[in-house]
Amino acid sequence: MEQSLAHTITPKSDQANADDLIASPVTVQIVSVKQGDKESPVWITTTGFDGRAWKPCKSMRRVLITAWGEYGSAWVGKSVTLFCDPEVVYGGVKVGGIRISHMSDIQADMQLSLTATRGKRKPFMVRKLVQAEPEPASYPADKFATDLPKMRDSIATNKSTVERILAYCATIGTLTQQQIDAISAPIEPTTEEEIF
Repeated sequence: MEQSLAHTITPKSDQANADDLIASPVTVQIVSVKQGDKESPVWITTTGFDGRAWKPCKSMRRVLITAWGEYGSAWVGKSVTLFCDPEVVYGGVKVGGIRISHMSDIQADMQLSLTATRGKRKPFMVRKLVQAEPEPASYPADKFATDLPKMRDSIATNKSTVERILAYCATIGTLTQQQIDAISAPIEPTTEEEIF
């Protein structure tokens, strides 16, 4: 399998840069928010950027506050998708900047009117971040090996049913088809009294 070379263009810096996102957008979770300095008043530590702080510009701080409120502590644990916008101008030159495309914990997509240049505003869209549910854990194989004889005995003695046992197992983990088949297999009579 071919190895990505994206890591070779990571800028050397103590903060996240738009250049970090040239290869592709990245979704990160916010770990901490703290006061920065006069130039960058908010420093956000995330699960990305190798521990380097993301220092959002004023426009993106407006987005964060509009979506999640004015207290940074409320942002911790929430997620954003960040991308490089090559059209961002600084000092009259297009330098690119970090922008938010998606946010978790919002009811629906948001459209805001943000300052683009002095005296001019333009619409900015932020989409609701829909994160994939984590894969459910499997029913542990060693536990299943221990539990199966008890399950089968409960079915054989009419103390339980296959359906009830499958429902119970689902509270512990996801069964494989082989495990489901083992639980559901027909109960064979084991004594002469049961045969006749």
